[in-house]
Amino acid sequence: MIIWLNGAFGAGKTTAARELAELLPDTTYFDPELVGDLLRRTLPGKRLQALAGHQDLAAWRWLVVETAAAVHRETGGTLVAPMTVLRQEHRDEVFGGLAARGLPVRHVLLHVEETILRERIARREENPGDPEASAAVRSWCLEQVPHYRRALSWIGADAYTIDMSRLSPRRTAERIAEAVGSGAGKCDIVRTPPPAGETVAAGMLLFDERERVLLVDPTYKPGWEFPGGIVEPGESPVQAAVREVAEELGLRLDGEPGLLVVDWEPPRPPLHGGLRMLFDGGRLGRERLSEVLLPCAELRDWRFVSAEDAEQLLSPGHFSRLQWALRARAEGRARNLEAGVPVG
Repeated sequence: MIIWLNGAFGAGKTTAARELAELLPDTTYFDPELVGDLLRRTLPGKRLQALAGHQDLAAWRWLVVETAAAVHRETGGTLVAPMTVLRQEHRDEVFGGLAARGLPVRHVLLHVEETILRERIARREENPGDPEASAAVRSWCLEQVPHYRRALSWIGADAYTIDMSRLSPRRTAERIAEAVGSGAGKCDIVRTPPPAGETVAAGMLLFDERERVLLVDPTYKPGWEFPGGIVEPGESPVQAAVREVAEELGLRLDGEPGLLVVDWEPPRPPLHGGLRMLFDGGRLGRERLSEVLLPCAELRDWRFVSAEDAEQLLSPGHFSRLQWALRARAEGRARNLEAGVPVG
């Protein structure tokens, strides 16, 4: 298990985490910030200058998952990870990756009232021997306060909250231990084991009366997706797409959906690639929308979007696949793609 302590930068998560690691038996302190330090020391400066922070690096999110899994294999027991995560898509990717590796997460928000938070940041001494470096860290933490304030809406709904404004680090750790011991902070997130090789995936395009396409928001990875999933052994792609729509949305489709796109996705380590297919599930009338039931452990939301809005929600590869699928639907013939580009 991993106890992930979220909260504002400068709130005191690290101190509370170290107290918790001493309080609970068979518990190891794990700092994801060290993964960021490694990347900052390794990657070219121009690569880092274009980012708001190291959490925007896909390498950081992937390495945090793999490093945590490796540390857990060595130590067993519980890992305590103090790390501010303010973007929900980053939480999805990291927590989903941990769950896929058999590491359930307890998400705890250590909240501090803003006035007290600013006082703590003002007293912070990151490097007593380097006043300028400490001042830079304090300034940066203060700049992040508005971002934390905006993120509270989703973090507060996702995590178990402990107000540590007037608690000592030791008492905070005791409160965390009590909460986790009672089952608080559990993340009901789907476990999707990472594939060991190329896969075949089938998605379904569903449309409303305005010809907008339905997208879903998975809890276990960043970004929006088409309803669908991996084709299971002995299952045809169209059967997989129909099954996934039933499992994800509670919708039973009539008839045989037509194929729109077959796209070969080349391997890009650590991803293995494979075949990706999109089928035409047709138009859903208003009377059928009341049937939609989301599995809370797998999907957070769904919506119909225009092609323009889809470009903002989908990855570039998924959006390219959607564009060709819409063209195939209009022309009445399927498209064969490689890496999102028509063959021939």
